Amino acid sequence: MIIVHHLENSRSQRVLWMLEELGMPYEVRRYERDPATMLAPPELRRIHPLGKAPVIVDHDPSGAERIVAETGAIVEYLVAKADGRLGKPYADDAALRYRYFLHYAEGSLMPPLLVKLVLGRIPLLGKAAQKKLQPMIDVHLDFVERELNARPWFTGDTFTAADIMMSFPLEAAKDRGGLDIGRPATLAWLDKIHARPAYQAALAKGGPYRYA
Repeated sequence: MIIVHHLENSRSQRVLWMLEELGMPYEVRRYERDPATMLAPPELRRIHPLGKAPVIVDHDPSGAERIVAETGAIVEYLVAKADGRLGKPYADDAALRYRYFLHYAEGSLMPPLLVKLVLGRIPLLGKAAQKKLQPMIDVHLDFVERELNARPWFTGDTFTAADIMMSFPLEAAKDRGGLDIGRPATLAWLDKIHARPAYQAALAKGGPYRYA
């Protein structure tokens, strides 16, 4: 059975959702953030040197422990373990979109949202810097809105792991990044993923999650 080391209100919620969509058995080890710093607790360093979530622990065919970190790497690992389910579509254009959004979520969309969060904790100067950062975030949100106006899911007509990867940055954008009713296709997509039974099951197992 896969063990998921899950940090509250974090990227690791996507891993629980992915496992629910695939119907794979798993166990949740839940960690709470330090209330003062909002960082992960030091106990996570016992699992992985960086002390960050998500991390999963699985076993290879010989029974040896296998530790996988980073959401994108975990998602690709689970797709392979599930014989390609929720993975790359067959059509070339859809396959390219799948690969792109699988990496765009953390490589391009999430960094400015994270910077905005950090700046928001800096008195005075941080608030001013946030305003200068918002136009950069808006470029990404406008791009996402155009993509979701063109097709129901990020790769095309089929729900894939790319949609799971895109969930956390867009949930964060709704919470603190300026995603509002001016981008209805993106909000409709968020409503659609939140209504999925597997998403709701992951919430029940993972505990409180501020972005759903």
